[in-house]
Amino acid sequence: MAKQPSSSAAGLLSNPDLRKRLMFLLGALIVFRIGAHVPVPGVDAATLAEKLSNGSGQGIFGMLNMFSGGSLERFSVFAIGIMPYISASIVMQLAAEIVPSLKALKKEGDAGRKTITKYTRMGTVLLATLQSFGVANFVYSQNVVVIGQFEFFLSTITCLVGGTMFLMWLGEQITERGIGNGISLLITAGIVAGIPSGIIQLWQLTSEGAISAITAVGVVTGAFLLTYGVVFFESALRKVPVHYAKRQVMSGQGNHMPFKLNMAGVIPPIFASSIIMFPGMFAGWFGSSDPTGWLNRVAGFLQHGQPAYIILFAASIIFFCYFYTALAFSPKEMAENLKKSGAFVPSIRPGEQTSRYLEKVVLRLTFYGALYITVVCLIPEFLTTGLGIPFYLGGTSLLILVVVTMDFNNQLASYRMSQQYDDLIRRPDVKSLRK
Repeated sequence: MAKQPSSSAAGLLSNPDLRKRLMFLLGALIVFRIGAHVPVPGVDAATLAEKLSNGSGQGIFGMLNMFSGGSLERFSVFAIGIMPYISASIVMQLAAEIVPSLKALKKEGDAGRKTITKYTRMGTVLLATLQSFGVANFVYSQNVVVIGQFEFFLSTITCLVGGTMFLMWLGEQITERGIGNGISLLITAGIVAGIPSGIIQLWQLTSEGAISAITAVGVVTGAFLLTYGVVFFESALRKVPVHYAKRQVMSGQGNHMPFKLNMAGVIPPIFASSIIMFPGMFAGWFGSSDPTGWLNRVAGFLQHGQPAYIILFAASIIFFCYFYTALAFSPKEMAENLKKSGAFVPSIRPGEQTSRYLEKVVLRLTFYGALYITVVCLIPEFLTTGLGIPFYLGGTSLLILVVVTMDFNNQLASYRMSQQYDDLIRRPDVKSLRK
């Protein structure tokens, strides 16, 4: 009797190649967490962390600190995290749809993608340099620097830009040599690293009477319910029936194409957070010397819970849901592929009508998917403001955590399935049947 493959952890580690990939992923995440504790020289990190926790725990700094796994409050070499790379990717993807030369590069296959990747990295260096200068300017204004101004700015910009480029390289290595999307996993690791401190802070606030026990229980219960809702909607599918002409003649059997409700994944909230984060950060950093200046007023408008922030955040999420879905899915191309393979959607003529039908299905799914992501990301914003919780609690982080975890699990299952298939076709009895 053949031995069935185990679905336990021991079964995962029994495959040498999969074990190697998982160990590489674990090692990369350990390196990421070690780097989050390596401080930038010349700063009184304890005093800076106290000032950040007292003044900016809920705003832009709270979001950036969450994405960087607490690196900002420790002012480590990973303080600005991977967000400059994500912002550069946004700009390049938008430019590739607008600029004719970049659009032509995109159609050149692997060579064109390499060129676009090179431009994205150059943009990352530029954005990281600007963001590092803003961080250095803000930190210097807090009177926590213990070295000279020129020396501090030079060392800070060098360390922070180097840290971002290292994270970009590390994410690419995870994608190539590990399991899953490296950039998403690094962001998820940063979010997970902040969960224990969030639980401890919630417990301390409850013990000190800053918030009631009922409020604390409501926050925890709401987080679990929201997690369940995210899992439910992320598993939702719209199955479009597809029939194959030859199969229909032989057996009358059909097939279907599954379309997810949220086809864009976690890209829209990450992109939206990145877009809104930059104006608020620069306004806060460069306007810190003038508390009554217009830059500080802009930063105030873009704080969590403010109407301008909520409107911009919701509009950005909806825009990127449609934009990324349009990049990832082409109804015309899918209709052509169905026609070439002898498949058709029942009651829909192949070709142009099938393309319009699939486009209609995708647009409707994208509409409801965009509403779902917007609601999930904004519910914690309203609760945090209404309940007066003095620390950052974001639906974006919850959505990223759940979606990336589900995607990682699916990729792990797919990889194991492909490995089992490869092992099957290598068996001697199967080889003899093929001959």
